[in-house]
Amino acid sequence: MKLLQDIVVIDFSQFLSGPSASLCLSDFGAEVIKIEKPGTGDICRELYVSDVVVDGESSIFHAINRNKKSYAADLKNPKDAEKIRKLIAAADVVIHNFRPGVMERLGFGYEAVKKINPSVIYAAVSGFGETGEWKHLPGQDLLLQALSGIIWLNNSSHAAPTPMGVSVIDIFSGAHLVQGILSLLYRRGITGEGGLVQVSMLESALDFQFEALTCFYNDGNTLPQRSAINSGHAYVAAPYGIYKTKDGYIAIAMADILLLAELTGCEKLKAYKDKREWFAKRDEIKALLRERLLENTTSYWLSIFEPKDIWCSRVLNYEELTQEEGYKALNMEIVVQTSNGLSIKTIRSPIKINGKVLSGSKGAPALGEHNALIEAQYKLNQNISEVQTVSDE
Repeated sequence: MKLLQDIVVIDFSQFLSGPSASLCLSDFGAEVIKIEKPGTGDICRELYVSDVVVDGESSIFHAINRNKKSYAADLKNPKDAEKIRKLIAAADVVIHNFRPGVMERLGFGYEAVKKINPSVIYAAVSGFGETGEWKHLPGQDLLLQALSGIIWLNNSSHAAPTPMGVSVIDIFSGAHLVQGILSLLYRRGITGEGGLVQVSMLESALDFQFEALTCFYNDGNTLPQRSAINSGHAYVAAPYGIYKTKDGYIAIAMADILLLAELTGCEKLKAYKDKREWFAKRDEIKALLRERLLENTTSYWLSIFEPKDIWCSRVLNYEELTQEEGYKALNMEIVVQTSNGLSIKTIRSPIKINGKVLSGSKGAPALGEHNALIEAQYKLNQNISEVQTVSDE
C-alpha cells in the first residue's frame, strides 16, 4: 500500500530518532533516499547495540533502514554538494538530526533549502532544542532519560534510578517528527506551502511523561514516590505491580483489594476496607499480596483472577512471547532481503489501513548502493558547477 507514493524524502539523519521517522514514511510508501558519508556511512552501521552483527553491520541498522535507498555523498565536496542541492530541488521532505547549527554550516539549513525548494517540508530532530544552555549537548537516549526524570519513575524506591530497556525517547521523537511532517504535507496539499517542523528529544521525553508531570505540577511540586515493594507506577495505588509466583511472575494492574482478599484467601487484606488507604498504605498491602502469591503458580492465579475480571497477565520474555498464539495471530514478523540476498527477520509497521498492513520486503541498503540509480533518475550529473567547499568545523 503506497499511501505516500511519489513523495520523495531526503534523509540526512543517523542512528535512531531521524531514521525511525523516515522508516515510518517509507512504510507509508514514500521514496526515502538516505544521504551517507562515503567510506563510513551512518554511524549506526557500526554502532552495535548488541553483539548481533548482520552481514558485517549492526543489526539495528538493518532493522531501522529497510525499504530505503543509500546515496553516498561528501557534503563538504563542492560537486557532491551540488548534486545534493539538485536532489533537494526534487524532494518533498528533508530530514536531519544533527545538533543545532551543523546543517547551516554545511549549507543545508532550512533557509538555504527553502531557497532551493520553497514548498519543501524541512524536519529536524535535536537533542535539546534550538535554544538554551543544553542545545549543544549530545542527543543520546540514555542521557535524555537521565535528564528528563524518566529514570526516577522506574523500579522500586530502594533501587537506583533505572532507565528503560529500549531507546524510547529516540523512537518517540521520531514518531512526533512524523506527525509534524504529515500535518505539513496535508497543509501543502491544500495551500502549496512548505514548512519547518522541529522536535527535540527532551520535549518528546517530557510529553511522554505528561501524566506524571501534570500530577507533579498540581501537587505542590511534590516528587513522585516509588513504591518500596513491587513498584509498577509511582502514582497508582496497590495492587499495581509485578509479583513473583511459585514458578514465574504475574502483573496485576488496578484491582479491588477486598476482592483480591477473597480470591487469594488472604484474611489480612480484608482490613483495608477504605479505598482511600490503598495508595498511602500500598506497601503494606503489596507485602501481604506478595507473600500470598508466592504460594502458587502463575497459571493458578490467572485461573482464579481472570474469570473475576481482575486485570492481570503473566510476565513473558521474548522467547515465551513468540510462542504465544496471541503473538502469532498478529503476524508482526517479516523477512526482508538485502540486494546481496541476505534474509533478515524483523518487525513490520504496526499500522493497518483498511485492514491491510504496511510492509515491504527490501532490506537496508549497502552504503552508496543506489548512487548510480539516483544520479540517473534525478539527472544529478548534468550541469554540475563548482562551488566553494563548505566546512562544518
